[in-house]
Amino acid sequence: AVQKRCIPNLNEINDAILGNLSSALNTPISLENITTSISNIKLIAQAEEIGQNIVEDIIYSKWNILIGIGIALVCCIIYILMLRWLAAPIVWLSIIGVVVVLGGGVYFTTKKYIEFRDAYNSEVYEEVKAQYKTKRDLWLAGLIVLCIFLGIILLLLIFLRRRIILAIALVKEGSKAVSSVTASLFFPIFPWLLQLGVIAYAISVALFLTSTGEPIYKTRYLNNTNCVIGQEDNVDCDPDEFAATLANLTSEERVGCANATCKFIKLENDAYYPYLQALNVFGFFWLAFFASAFGQMVLASVFAQWYWTFRKSTLPFFAVTGALCRTVRYHLGTLAFGSLIIAICRMIRVCLEYLDHKLKKYDNELTKCILCCLKCFFWCLEKFLKFINRNAYIMCAVHGKNFCASAKDAFTLLMRNIVRVFVLDKVTDFLFFLSKLLVTLGVGAVSYVIFATDLTPYDNSGLNYGMVPVVIIMICTYLISAVFFSVYSMAVDTLFLCFLEDCERNDGTPEKPYYMSRNLMKIFGKKNKKID
Repeated sequence: AVQKRCIPNLNEINDAILGNLSSALNTPISLENITTSISNIKLIAQAEEIGQNIVEDIIYSKWNILIGIGIALVCCIIYILMLRWLAAPIVWLSIIGVVVVLGGGVYFTTKKYIEFRDAYNSEVYEEVKAQYKTKRDLWLAGLIVLCIFLGIILLLLIFLRRRIILAIALVKEGSKAVSSVTASLFFPIFPWLLQLGVIAYAISVALFLTSTGEPIYKTRYLNNTNCVIGQEDNVDCDPDEFAATLANLTSEERVGCANATCKFIKLENDAYYPYLQALNVFGFFWLAFFASAFGQMVLASVFAQWYWTFRKSTLPFFAVTGALCRTVRYHLGTLAFGSLIIAICRMIRVCLEYLDHKLKKYDNELTKCILCCLKCFFWCLEKFLKFINRNAYIMCAVHGKNFCASAKDAFTLLMRNIVRVFVLDKVTDFLFFLSKLLVTLGVGAVSYVIFATDLTPYDNSGLNYGMVPVVIIMICTYLISAVFFSVYSMAVDTLFLCFLEDCERNDGTPEKPYYMSRNLMKIFGKKNKKID
């Protein structure tokens, strides 16, 4: 038996047995159907076994995984503190570190590929040879992927080295801002909790809506028995009335109705049920994007206040709390409108995916092409709207205007400085990605040595798959680093937009001095004029 199912012996199946099965199930059954079903059941059994082994590995190494996550948190904090004081060296070391790690990965995968290739060529037994072939191909695929990543990174470093120097200056300024308001590092936890609450609320509403239908009951096991109660099999019934009918039978009649039942079949929902669920999905998107926008607005307000404070020492101690209060008091409508636009765009994308799923059974190339174009268009539109919204929130934090005015000001400001904006912004994002990648790969490499090799005293004999705790720790490390560097990303974007606004609004005279730091003035060739 597999998966608590009896698996028939294919050698003993004949036409008579297939005919009996077809008659019993009222469906044509062939030997091919049975073979396919057996294969699927075996695949399910294998997947269940793998899943059980993974769960066992997690339970076995749970404390070590928690320690690894704690180490990852400490590494992220140390990395950020180092980034504050040594921004340029750390960024360049991050880039070199990623190149070294990828280069080491290329060397290691090449070594493994050669090892299994030679073993495959020298092996004579076909079964063992097939195993070596699989491992050889896997290591070759890994080698190709690592070489591609290494080549891309090297090309980017060659052509963007000058822009990287400018981006490092923005990282330094962002480091100063974040270090001045250390509470901003941990503020993203609050929007995350809001999003978890939104997810829980949406799931609860969906479950309540699912349970609002009318229960449908049908009679069962009446035709094949001697039960005579004046009802037919497979017709609607009421459980209470059916039970009362059985209770009124004599003891002899009740024996013939021993298996008769009024069985629950399903919940019959009203016609407007799908629209309510769609409304719930739309509400989920709106609230989720609202929570994300709330976090962006608060951080933008904090860093904008830091930039436009001429003497940084006078910055309020509770800057995050003040920004939170300003956002709640003045800007909730701005956030609601901005998140509504994104939610509408996302809902259209969901409808297109649903329509594509329904039309897959119709082999119409024109329809497929139109849907593909629409999905691509709305995906690009959503990305563009998110970019505009992010900068609109920054302008709203600077000037306090409504969403439309802030979006207009942000868009025109970006268009006037299109080259600076896109190149510097993307290079900065690339640097943050490299930093997250270095932290993740570093912690992952240490975890791999501990859990998947025999180079440490750690007893990993109880693990089915040594890579399970390694993968979990790496995923958690990346998420933790993403939280911290999202603050840095918002700081850099805010400071850069404030710098552009500063350049256009002020001219360095005593009446209109620049608010940017001396370092930024030096990089961009600006200076404040002294009073004679």
